[in-house]
Amino acid sequence: MPLQNRVDPFGEIHAVPARGMFTGNRGVIHDPATRTLLQRRWSTKAWLICVCEFRGHRREVMGRNAPSGNAGWTELFFLDEVTALAAGHRPCFYCRRERAKAFVGHYSDAFRITAPKAGEIDARLHGERLASGGEAKPVDAETLRALPDGTVVASGGQAFALADAAALPWNFSGYGPALDREALKSSALRLVTPPAAVAVLRSGYRPVWADKSDR
Repeated sequence: MPLQNRVDPFGEIHAVPARGMFTGNRGVIHDPATRTLLQRRWSTKAWLICVCEFRGHRREVMGRNAPSGNAGWTELFFLDEVTALAAGHRPCFYCRRERAKAFVGHYSDAFRITAPKAGEIDARLHGERLASGGEAKPVDAETLRALPDGTVVASGGQAFALADAAALPWNFSGYGPALDREALKSSALRLVTPPAAVAVLRSGYRPVWADKSDR
């Protein structure tokens, strides 16, 4: 039976078979004895996106991975980086250092802040993530046209990732057939990706997509 550690673009955590391209964490949020989630959904504001393989390290997923024998961080999984950014995560400085530096550089450009600290970025994202209480802002037709590639919007419970003129229906296994982005403008759309992450995308950060390294 799949563990409850697969994250959707809204930041909710599910138990489904599909694992995805990336792992990551929000601190310790599981019981290693039962390998189930605790009631809390984060224990830190630093929500990270990590690679699934790094320098041969091996972990027991949702097990006891801390040197002390305690839980260690809780492994979460994402379809791709587009999904993880939508959920409010950012690249890890330890295992994805170059990507993390690029993210911070584009954040600096977007907000005209010299050398922003990771904690500053995490605090801003934490106030905007839907899963930590952020507001789902409405998206009108003009805003929809201007949103950068890699942004996720939603109509009802369906998430769509934007790529060029297309809107790609999201699911845990990948993306469905592309729709014309303009076809969504009559829907009651809301923004899923945190505004700070949208600003980073608009500044030029290019996230990793499922099935393609670039779009």
